[in-house]
Amino acid sequence: MNAGESIALAHAASSVVLSYPDERLMNLLPSLREVVAELPPRFAEPFGRTLSYLDATPLTEVAAHYVDTFDLRRRCCLHLTYYTHGDTRRRGVALLRFKHVYREVGLTVTESELPDHLAVVLEFSASGYPAAAIELLINHRIGLDMLAGALHRFGSPYAHAVDAVRATLPPQDHVDLLAAQHLARSGPPTEQVGVS
Repeated sequence: MNAGESIALAHAASSVVLSYPDERLMNLLPSLREVVAELPPRFAEPFGRTLSYLDATPLTEVAAHYVDTFDLRRRCCLHLTYYTHGDTRRRGVALLRFKHVYREVGLTVTESELPDHLAVVLEFSASGYPAAAIELLINHRIGLDMLAGALHRFGSPYAHAVDAVRATLPPQDHVDLLAAQHLARSGPPTEQVGVS
């Protein structure tokens, strides 16, 4: 298996795991284990830790943890543009960029999930567009790094699945690291409309 195939498989598996957990996910666990066994260790090791949690935990507990983690904790948001744009008007422009990338290759963007949701980007990669998806992930790497850090601090087993995604990207440069550290201290931007 070449590097591109490994990345596509890692993204496909991560897309499933980082979506809301349901019976479909639980039924796919044996297949996900088989996929992970074929991946290089830098992807397989962290991802396998998340799968071990899913294997050992009842679906109701997994679902409750998922909601508590990703829906109720702002610093664990799966929407990549949130980290750099917060809930500001600029985020709308960033979301349009994601939609444009998807439409450029002929994919229809549905309204069921925002286009910057990490699982959506990973599904886009697994659908045959890994280069475009990786570019989106690199452009929003600060958000991905912030998400991973918050998940690790929270002690969430989902942190390992995000680490596996991060392992599919090229190494960070010094500027990215400094930007991530600044954003970690200050948090996502806010906007005060009509306040003087």
